[in-house]
Amino acid sequence: MEDTNLNSQTKAVQGTTAAAKERLWNSNYCKAMVGNFMMFFSFYLLTPLLPIYLDAEFKADKDLIGLVLSGYVVAALIVRPFSGFIVDSFNRKKVLMLCFFAFFICFTGYIGAGTILMFAVVRTLHGLPFGATTVANSTVAIDVLPSSRRNEGVGFYGLSNNLAMAIAPSAGIYIYSLSGNFRLLFWISLVVAFVGFYFVSTIRLPHRPPVEGKPKLSMDHFFLSRAWLMAINILLFGLCWGIMSNYVAIYGKEELGITDGTGLFFALLSGGLFVSRLYGVKSLREGHLTENALQGAAISSVGFTLFALAPGVWAYYLSAVLIGLGNGRMFPAFLNMFICVARHDQRGTANSSILTSWDCGMGLGILLGGFFVEYAGYSAAFWVTSVSQIAGTLLLLFFTRSFFTRRRLHA
Repeated sequence: MEDTNLNSQTKAVQGTTAAAKERLWNSNYCKAMVGNFMMFFSFYLLTPLLPIYLDAEFKADKDLIGLVLSGYVVAALIVRPFSGFIVDSFNRKKVLMLCFFAFFICFTGYIGAGTILMFAVVRTLHGLPFGATTVANSTVAIDVLPSSRRNEGVGFYGLSNNLAMAIAPSAGIYIYSLSGNFRLLFWISLVVAFVGFYFVSTIRLPHRPPVEGKPKLSMDHFFLSRAWLMAINILLFGLCWGIMSNYVAIYGKEELGITDGTGLFFALLSGGLFVSRLYGVKSLREGHLTENALQGAAISSVGFTLFALAPGVWAYYLSAVLIGLGNGRMFPAFLNMFICVARHDQRGTANSSILTSWDCGMGLGILLGGFFVEYAGYSAAFWVTSVSQIAGTLLLLFFTRSFFTRRRLHA
């Protein structure tokens, strides 16, 4: 009996050691991360300056600027469910190459747009490959990860777009302040996107055999119905982000007298995201998905509530740190949860489903935020974020955790 127990313990240790030896930072995974960073960097390099460009180049008013710039969100939202189906149904490498090339080439449209209508068309069309490429590239990154390191790999992968979104807007503003040349920024984005395209073109994917008995057409090709309750949870959290990210700058200026602190707010938020993802990878590696999600949701609840209370400037900045820390812990855990309830041939659908749910929440947040700001004031709008975040946390605590456990297919 002792020999049997000893052999079992030895095999367990050997299995753990073998898993530990599987390389997380393999070359293909690193290339996917570089491609993701370059994609987000090229896109967000322009984001804070496009309103200024439209005003200077086309004399557009604020309503028209908002309409033009919102086109890509709608396009990305429309394409994501279909991109998940395409990524799961066809050669993922070829789908990624096609989507990334279309994303890269769209930057030439900004350079050539001579009217605001042409610019609006280009901006809207750019949302299609952006939405599809985010799904395709993250799915490829998951494919090249060893299964024993997948949870932490997903957590690390998100750092690439967090880092890009943290530094790209500041870099764009700095370059423009030195040159005063918008076209230079368009060319830089074009070159950076091409570098990302080159890196993903060199990724080698493992062979993926066809799945026997897979239905020809079903709802699960477009949305992961097994994860419907988790999708509602993500929608509630995305609603908070939609309200806060769109109205935080004007709120800080009009209510708190902060005229130049929005950049610091988002820098602190991005820093929180970055630190939280680094800190949480060990727990993700050990498989504590619902624990990570719940801890992150609770921390974000404190942040959004503190923001709604608005006791002063210190709370404005502290809430940014807390929201970043919470979302950085919560989102990679939820992404892993979506992947764990999906079959291996549904990873693209799992990716597109969580992103679609987040986008729907953000869109709803933008609409509700505008309504509450107009008719009830900023305080009411930001209390909506607090209530929504707390509601999502309670839903996760009492229902979503057990829902996930029952439907989980693999580690």
